[in-house]
Amino acid sequence: MNKRTFAVLVAVLTFIVGVAIARLSLPDLHTQSLPSPPKKAEIQLSNYRLSGPYVHENLTIFLVHGPDQSFSGPFTPLEEAMERKVVAVYETSEVNELAIENRSRSEEVFVQAGDIVKGGQQDRVLAVDLILPAKSGKVPIDAFCVEHGRWTQRGTEQAEAFSVSEDMVATKNLKLATKADPSQARVWNEVEKAQEGLSQGVNDDVRGFASRSSLQLALENDKVQDSAGEYVKKLSSIVEEHTDVIGFVFAINGRLNSADVYPSNAMFKRFWSRLLKAAAIEALSEQSSNEKSGSVSIEAAGDFLVDAEKGTESFNEVTARTHMVKRESEKGVFFETRDMDHEGAWIHRSYLTR
Repeated sequence: MNKRTFAVLVAVLTFIVGVAIARLSLPDLHTQSLPSPPKKAEIQLSNYRLSGPYVHENLTIFLVHGPDQSFSGPFTPLEEAMERKVVAVYETSEVNELAIENRSRSEEVFVQAGDIVKGGQQDRVLAVDLILPAKSGKVPIDAFCVEHGRWTQRGTEQAEAFSVSEDMVATKNLKLATKADPSQARVWNEVEKAQEGLSQGVNDDVRGFASRSSLQLALENDKVQDSAGEYVKKLSSIVEEHTDVIGFVFAINGRLNSADVYPSNAMFKRFWSRLLKAAAIEALSEQSSNEKSGSVSIEAAGDFLVDAEKGTESFNEVTARTHMVKRESEKGVFFETRDMDHEGAWIHRSYLTR
C-alpha cells in the first residue's frame, strides 16, 4: 500500500468515526420527549391546600383546596334569587339601611357583603353577609350608598325598590370601607377613586350619563365590561378540573389583595364567576398604577391566610341566625360568617389585606 492510498484510507476512516460520534452526541428527535411545562406549585396549610399561580396581565390567582364541610347549605345567591323574583329589596329612605324579603316557601338565600342593588333613591352595596330563610318577611339589612347626590327616581327604575346587579363591589378599599372600617364618606371617596382608576384603565370616561357618581353605572360601561371580560375569559376555567376548590386568593400588581373561601366546592362555584369578575375589574382599575407589576409567591399567599385569622376577635350578631366573627390585625382583616341554626357552622370566610 503506497502512501497516497494509505492517506485516503485514513481520511475515510476519520470521517466515518466523526459521523458516528456526532450521532451519539446529538439528541434523538424521534424518541426524546419535549420538556413539560412547569407544574403549578402547591403548599399545605393547617386547614387548606393552595395551588397556583394562575396569571393574566396584572392579576394573580391561587386556588384554595379543601374538603367539603358537614354543612354548606344549599343557599341560593342573592343575584339569582332576585332575577327569579324570589327575593325583593326595598327602599326605606334610610341611607344605611334597607329591607330585604325572601318570598320563597323553601329556598334559603345567602346575601354576601359587597352585593350591589341598583335603583331605589340611590344605588346601594349591602354591607353584611346574611342568611335569609324561606318566608322571611321583611328583614333590615345594613347598606351603604355607592352613588352620591341622587335621592329621586332615576329614569324608569323603581324608587321604592331595587333591581339586581350582576356586579359586586370591586376594590379592596371599598370592601374595607363597608365591612372593616364602616364610613359612608369613605365609601363615596373610594367610589370616586374606583371610577378614576377604571377611566384610566380603559382610556375613557366610564361615568354614567344618567348619574355621574354611580359606581354601578361605571361598572356597566361597555369598555369596562369588555376589558374585564378578557381576564375572565383567560381565568374562569382554572377551577373546572378540580372538585375540591373551595376558594381563591388573588394579588394585583404583585401585591396580595383579598381571599374568599366557602365550605364546599358546590357553594364556591355558585359565586366564582362574580368573584372573578370583581377581581378582574379591580385589576383593570390598577393597570395604570405607577406601581410595577411583580410576582407574588404561593408561600406569601399562605402566610396571608394564616396570619389574618390570628387578629383581635370581635362579634356581630347580624340576626339571631347569622353571626359574623371579625379578627383584625395591622396587616389584615378576617371575617367568618356562621349559621347558628347549624351549630355555628361557618359558611363564608373573607380575608382582606390592609
